[in-house]
Amino acid sequence: QPPRPCEDYWWEWKHCRGLRHAFHHYYTHGELPACGRWRDDYEACRAWETGRAAAAQEALCNSERARVMERQKYAPVWTLRKSPPPDWYLPLEQDKPN
Repeated sequence: QPPRPCEDYWWEWKHCRGLRHAFHHYYTHGELPACGRWRDDYEACRAWETGRAAAAQEALCNSERARVMERQKYAPVWTLRKSPPPDWYLPLEQDKPN
C-alpha cells in the first residue's frame, strides 16, 4: 500500500500548478515551483496500485524519504522554553509613565 492515497499526490500536483500558489512561491522564493515531482509521484502511485510495480514502489518511497529529509533540514527559528520566565505573573510595565 502506498504511503499516501494517490488522490493526495494528484491534489498536490493540481495545487502546485495553480495560479495563486505559483504567485506566492515566486514572491517568496523568486522562482516558479517545480511541480513535476508531484506528477511523477502520482504516476508511480498508480503504477504501484494497479500493477504492483517494484520500480514504482522504490521511486515513490525514495521521493517520500527525500521530502521528509528536506523538511527536517531546517532548524526552528526560536528555541523552545523549558519553563516560563521567573517573573511571568508580574504586571506589564507598558502602562507606567516613563
